[in-house]
Amino acid sequence: MNGVVTNACFAAGEDDKAAVTRVLTDYYSAVSTLDVQAIPPYFHEPSVLIVPVGGVIATPTHAAITAVFAGFMEALQARGFARTELTSLHVKRLGATTMLAGGIAVRYKTDGQELDRAGVTYLLHKTDSIWKIAVLVVHDVDSVLRLE
Repeated sequence: MNGVVTNACFAAGEDDKAAVTRVLTDYYSAVSTLDVQAIPPYFHEPSVLIVPVGGVIATPTHAAITAVFAGFMEALQARGFARTELTSLHVKRLGATTMLAGGIAVRYKTDGQELDRAGVTYLLHKTDSIWKIAVLVVHDVDSVLRLE
C-alpha cells in the first residue's frame, strides 16, 4: 500500500454506500500493515478521534493523525497484533456528502487468536469525489449502531 487513496474504488456504477464500505475495508487493511504512513490518506483534514483512552483528540492535519497512530500502532504491536477487520458494518447516508458507518473492529494476534473487539462509529465526508473519515469514535461493542 502506497499511502494514497485512489479513485479506483469509486468506479462508475458504484454507489456511495459501496464506496464508503470499500474505503473502510481499505483503511482496515492499511492499519493491519502497521505502516503509520498508510493511515493519514483515509482521514479528512481536519478530523476528530474520540477514544476511551485519550478522550477527544483533534487532528487538524495528516501529521497529527500520524503522531496519534504511531503510538497506537506501537501499543498494538507490543500486544502481539497481526491484523484487524471490520465486521457487522452498517452504513447510512445523512446527506450528499455525509455518511454514517458503524461496526465492530476485531483485532487478531499473530497466532490467529482474537486480541480484542471494539465498537467503532465513523462519520465520513465526501470531498473531490473521495470519501474520508472526518470523525472516528471507539466505544463499547454493545453500543454498535444498527443502521438501516
